Amino acid sequence: MLFGGSRSGKTFTLCAATAVRALKAPGSRHAVVRRYFAGVRSSVGMDTMPKMLSLRFPELAWKYNKSDGCFIFPNGSEIWLLGLDDAERSEKILGKEFATIYFNECSEISYDSVQTALTRLAQKVDKLENKAFYDCNPPSKSHWTYQLFIEKYNPADKVALARPDDYAAMQINPMDNRENLPSNYIENTLKTLPEKQKRRFLEGKFSDDDYEALWKQNMLERNRVKAAPELERIVIGVDPAVTLSNSSDCTGIIAAGRACDGKCYILEDASCRATPAQWAKKAVSMYRKYQADRIIGEVNNGGDLIETVLRSEAPDVSFRAVRATRGKILRAEPVAALYERNMVSHVGVFRELEEQMVNYTGRPGLSSPDRLDALVWAVTSLMENEPRFILA
Repeated sequence: MLFGGSRSGKTFTLCAATAVRALKAPGSRHAVVRRYFAGVRSSVGMDTMPKMLSLRFPELAWKYNKSDGCFIFPNGSEIWLLGLDDAERSEKILGKEFATIYFNECSEISYDSVQTALTRLAQKVDKLENKAFYDCNPPSKSHWTYQLFIEKYNPADKVALARPDDYAAMQINPMDNRENLPSNYIENTLKTLPEKQKRRFLEGKFSDDDYEALWKQNMLERNRVKAAPELERIVIGVDPAVTLSNSSDCTGIIAAGRACDGKCYILEDASCRATPAQWAKKAVSMYRKYQADRIIGEVNNGGDLIETVLRSEAPDVSFRAVRATRGKILRAEPVAALYERNMVSHVGVFRELEEQMVNYTGRPGLSSPDRLDALVWAVTSLMENEPRFILA
């Protein structure tokens, strides 16, 4: 596993390692797996892999099948780009056997999904020992990557690894890749980040959970699921940004549902930095996608504008306005308590949302947690009429 800071060359290095293995073994298959197919297609398929191949193997006559997301080498070997974001793409993984599986940005992938994908690390190829590669910008120490590669125990059952030496890890950071970065990127961008983000994106270090934050990483990991059960109610929580500029917050847009046993499931984070018309279109799209019962929108800053822009997009949308009368931490505490009681599960991994959750403390100077606010409104709406739960 390679872990380290932003733009440290992790993806380039492991794409090169995967290509070397493909060239060594004619007819072999290899996979680069990411949570979202759109992400691996744009980042690896259209950027890193072509650049790497042109630099490392300038004479190689490779082809790229864009529709399938597959690099094909003259010796018949293939490197497939695969996403875990829907059933059809997951079936592409389960339908093939591979000699290499490279989990790109694995902090966004659940350990359960990794275990499922590893069942396909089964292609028998001469000259190659089957291997899995991993990279990530290191999240907190309670993440499965730290447990598996640093502490050397199985995140699923907390049992020490039988063969710990098989799990090697190396830390790299952007300073190691300085010659390939813009001249002022490290000094003007990474070194100006808040201290915790600097440790992750510049220094490439795993972080401790913030003891003042309401959420801890293990609260999220222990209840993470691959799919939600049948849901009796679904809402779309919206924390709107009224204007759009480079310094604007995102508009938080979170889909969440409640099952018949009272448990809540976070279905999707569709938050975006957009104009009012654009985020209204996105919120309504989510409303239609999940056949939601209602959109819940905070109206403190936008007032009637919020409902106006939503209804201009969809006049028939069911909308309920909510207004914050207490501070963010006070509103969030009852929802965090539900997580502590294992009453809320995330369907998959929502990296940006979860980073806000485990980092937000309410201390002065922190940016507004737009995704988290939308989640709090959604879960509160789902649970407020449940007599089994106290939310205030």
